[in-house]
Amino acid sequence: MFKYLFFIFQLILPAAMAQDNPLEKILIQNPSLFQKLIEKPEKYRLQIIYTQINRDKHNKATFQTFEYRSKKNEYFYPASTVKLAASVLALEKINDLAIKELSAKSTMFTLKARVSQNEIKQDTTSQNGLPSIEHYIKKILMVSDNEAYNRLFEFIGQRELNERMHDLGFKDSRFIHRLQVSIPNSENKYSNPIQFLNPKGSIIYQEAEKVNNSDIFAPESILIGKGIMNKEGKVLDKPLDFKDKNAYPLSEQHEFLKRLFFPESFPKNQQFHLKNEDYQFLYKYMSKTPSESLFPNYSKDSTYYPSYCKFLYYGSEKSAKIDPNIRIFNKVGDAYGFLLDNAYFVDFKNKVEFMVSAVILCNEDEIFNDDIYEYDSVGFPFFKNLGQKIYESELHRVKKNQPDLSKLKFNYED
Repeated sequence: MFKYLFFIFQLILPAAMAQDNPLEKILIQNPSLFQKLIEKPEKYRLQIIYTQINRDKHNKATFQTFEYRSKKNEYFYPASTVKLAASVLALEKINDLAIKELSAKSTMFTLKARVSQNEIKQDTTSQNGLPSIEHYIKKILMVSDNEAYNRLFEFIGQRELNERMHDLGFKDSRFIHRLQVSIPNSENKYSNPIQFLNPKGSIIYQEAEKVNNSDIFAPESILIGKGIMNKEGKVLDKPLDFKDKNAYPLSEQHEFLKRLFFPESFPKNQQFHLKNEDYQFLYKYMSKTPSESLFPNYSKDSTYYPSYCKFLYYGSEKSAKIDPNIRIFNKVGDAYGFLLDNAYFVDFKNKVEFMVSAVILCNEDEIFNDDIYEYDSVGFPFFKNLGQKIYESELHRVKKNQPDLSKLKFNYED
């Protein structure tokens, strides 16, 4: 009798707990979509954070956040999600320099002081053929360009980037290296010399090479998986150590996104040093699709379909029908089998808004660098289903006041 009651208790308890957590309720009530994942969440390193947004009569927002396995001590590789933070901090640095003529639109030359570094003095994808902070950010937010991130990483500097994140309260983040570049990690301590020029070609600001003399690696090894494929195609029977890789906990990514869209809800010392036009610029290009862009122009590259990098709600469907009433302001990441998305979701027609951050590991064989990752069979369907189910729930959630979302409407044709 006792065993029978205990079995019933095990069935009832999760359902009862889920009543207080709409996120858990969505996962439990859709077993065909999520059961495989929530049966073994540790295997998939699954973490989700969902924030409901309510408005008062003055349109001021308040938040109620729900979590599923949000664990700061459970490492995941943040991949391209670090690029949004770098974009914001690059704009901050421009503002903090407060130099006449200098802006994010100014031509930026990245110079070379070491063999490992690249010199960049042109960008054929920009309207004038020249690189700038603004244009790099456009490429980051629309198609997650790695080289664009590297230029911002160099402009800010490894030490300065980490110090600013920590000053803002993001104490567990570590931005260590450039992306998709095969150089020793010691080289990431060095940042290229930089020059900014005015339209006449005169230098308006420049920086010499910077170096970070401190180590920012994890204090201990971070071992994941059971094998690593080397360059010769041989699998080494040992876990991959992420100690010297970037780190950016999901809770900090979600908080960063919240501060970006609702700065007025936070005290001054937690706000970014951004102007109103900076916020508007970031919002526009976080929600703009590659097919809407003229500079850069992605129309001839089939890689960049309309729903590209909109994992939540659309997954990876190239032929997905885009809802004209919905805009997703987000930053995604994928690498080493980890798949991530941080999104502020807005439906202008139905007055729906919410935030979701999630990460999942798609690596069934637990071998890294073998390029066998279950993005298409596990990861993208998970994000699509999660976004759609939360959206369906939000459509029916009763709110006292409807949000005014007009500041998030943009002309995407320019």
